[in-house]
Amino acid sequence: MKRKLISSGASFEDEIGYSRAVVQDNWVFVSGTTGYNYETMTISDNIMEQTEQCLLNIKHALEKADATLADIVRVNYIVPNANEFKLCWPILKKYLGTIKPAATMISAGLANKDMKIEIEVTALKSK
Repeated sequence: MKRKLISSGASFEDEIGYSRAVVQDNWVFVSGTTGYNYETMTISDNIMEQTEQCLLNIKHALEKADATLADIVRVNYIVPNANEFKLCWPILKKYLGTIKPAATMISAGLANKDMKIEIEVTALKSK
């Protein structure tokens, strides 16, 4: 099957050389996604709001791939401040609580000091 590249329209995808998501066969690989709101071109300073926006951005990318959040099988969370991760749990449960993908949380610096969380997912589309 041919590979499909999905873009968010952000200029840095071309500058850096990556896609928001890549579809290969029934697999969807969504790049690390931050809480940047592309409609308002802003990012909240609140980790909970950023987490919700991350998941909305991921949902949008999955929809472009003809997939849904329910297709997620793996999720990686990256947070600069591990102590703040617990604040994200209610939002993560809201979106992924019934899906229960395999998950990992890593504490590491992100590309911009305003970013408080980055989420990467892998999905397997239902046939």
